[in-house]
Amino acid sequence: MGVKSASEIINNSMTEEDPNKNIQYSEGAAAQKPRWGPEHAGAKELASKYTRGKRLQETVCLFISIILLVFNFICLVWYFDSSHWHMILLCALLGILTADFASGLVHWGADTWGTVELPIIGSGFIRPFREHHIDPTSITRHDFIETNGDNFAVCIPVMAYCAYQFLFLPREAIPASYNWMMYLFLLCVFVSLTNQCHKWSHTYFGLPWYIKLLQDLHLVLPRRHHRIHHVSPHETYYCITTGWLNYPLELIGFWSTLEVIIESLTGSKPRSDDMAWASKTS
Repeated sequence: MGVKSASEIINNSMTEEDPNKNIQYSEGAAAQKPRWGPEHAGAKELASKYTRGKRLQETVCLFISIILLVFNFICLVWYFDSSHWHMILLCALLGILTADFASGLVHWGADTWGTVELPIIGSGFIRPFREHHIDPTSITRHDFIETNGDNFAVCIPVMAYCAYQFLFLPREAIPASYNWMMYLFLLCVFVSLTNQCHKWSHTYFGLPWYIKLLQDLHLVLPRRHHRIHHVSPHETYYCITTGWLNYPLELIGFWSTLEVIIESLTGSKPRSDDMAWASKTS
């Protein structure tokens, strides 16, 4: 369920505002084994799988995506018609909603299905999601490239398409597709910023006042709101751009319905790999 009580949140998620590296220990017989945090056996193994090749891919994709974003921004400014300024607001709203839903879909898919052992996508894509559930504040120790490289990467095909349109469409044909390209541009801006918003939602120290204000206004993902997702077993509130869609999607049982359908068709158990990593003790 999307609505969690204060006690559920405290007992089943890591206390991220703890300044002492956010290490928490299990109760009972396994009391000396970290339950969450950077000293958890699974978290250390997953962090070690971040390779130089992955770093290079993130760096190159970030560089290419920024060039394409800047080029498309210049083209949009060049062809801007001030009489249609209100369309920018509509494109921005639709871009935010689309990015929020897309972030939820990707987040749900990577959290719920697949394994780290899968070729290419396992170590390159699923691994960070597994690490994040065991050590949620690891993202606050990642630099800009590691935090945002993959999000910028997925924007490259869309921004390349828009750049092609600006370069090769007849000049008189551009106004007819301008709003569509504005929407795609703003969508990519919000997608590229999604994991940065996610990082801020795990940052309890040193955030600028204006980021805290945006969180308080729920214009970016708030800390308290996202904490609900980190209540084990991480089965809800997957949208991480603004989180606006989390409650309505939970209300209609969107993710749980998809899981029932997929499990009935494939026999795969949701979050089985995620729980296996969380259970590692050595």
